[in-house]
Amino acid sequence: MSLLESGEMYLETIYVLSQKSNAVRGIDIGEHLGYSKPSVSRGLGLLKDAGLVVKDKDGYIKLTEAGEKIAKTIYERHTVLSKLFMDLGVDEATATEDACRIEHYISETTFEAIKAHIKKHGV
Repeated sequence: MSLLESGEMYLETIYVLSQKSNAVRGIDIGEHLGYSKPSVSRGLGLLKDAGLVVKDKDGYIKLTEAGEKIAKTIYERHTVLSKLFMDLGVDEATATEDACRIEHYISETTFEAIKAHIKKHGV
C-alpha cells in the first residue's frame, strides 16, 4: 500500500507516542504534529479505512500489525538518517528536520545501502 507523507507521519507519531504511553488519543497526535483536531480526525479516519489503525472502546488509537510495520520502517529511517547527518557534523535540529523530509521519499535500495555502509565503516 502506498501512503502519502502525511499518513506516514501519523503512523510514525502514533508509534512514537505509544512507546511512551499505551493511551494515545487524537489530541496527543494533534499536539505532537501541530495539526488541528479536524485534520487529525480526517487523517485517522483514512488510516482506519486503510486498516492501519483502530480505535478501542475507550477511544485510544492503536496501530494494526500492518500500521505498525509501516511506522517502524519510517521511524527506523528517521533515526538512522538523523544519526548519520549528525555524525557528518550537521546540528541536531537540522539533521532531524532533513531526516524527517527524506525518510518519506528515500528508496528501500538506497536506505539499505546507507545501513550497509554504516555497518561496514562504523559511521
